[in-house]
Amino acid sequence: MGLPRRISYLLGSCAVVALAVTVTACGGSSPSSSNTSKPPATSPSASGSGNAVSEITTNWEAFFSAKTPTSQRVGLLEDGSQFQSIIQAQAGGGLASQASAKVTNVTVNSATQATVKYDILINGTPALKNQTGTAVNQGGTWKVGVTSFCGLLTLENSGKTSGLPAACQTS
Repeated sequence: MGLPRRISYLLGSCAVVALAVTVTACGGSSPSSSNTSKPPATSPSASGSGNAVSEITTNWEAFFSAKTPTSQRVGLLEDGSQFQSIIQAQAGGGLASQASAKVTNVTVNSATQATVKYDILINGTPALKNQTGTAVNQGGTWKVGVTSFCGLLTLENSGKTSGLPAACQTS
């Protein structure tokens, strides 16, 4: 299995951004209702943003964790309800149960947006390194930005946006 196919399979099955073809994050629906909080991978890059960096790191990694219930992952994605069916379809499939994300850097750009550097891991081994995404503060919660999720879906879909959810067409 070639690396591009493995990456796309990982992404989709992770259901982070979730497309039926497998494209982002990771899936899996474990009954676990909480995930372990991890310290931020970097110190805050903006004054007073330490709590934001910690929340972004925790939420980003939870979104991509197979141990995070599907309903919680939907809540950790910007406008997640628009992607609920994709996230559910990808939950627990194939590599999804082995996938996770590791945040390596967070830069808080404003009160509502941050840049996130991360790796996608399979059984703890980097499979997709040095990815850049956007976190957004929606309703007081830092979430994986829809543009990041749709970007992963597009990558998985060989660069094509056709066939992606309508929410990706406008992001």
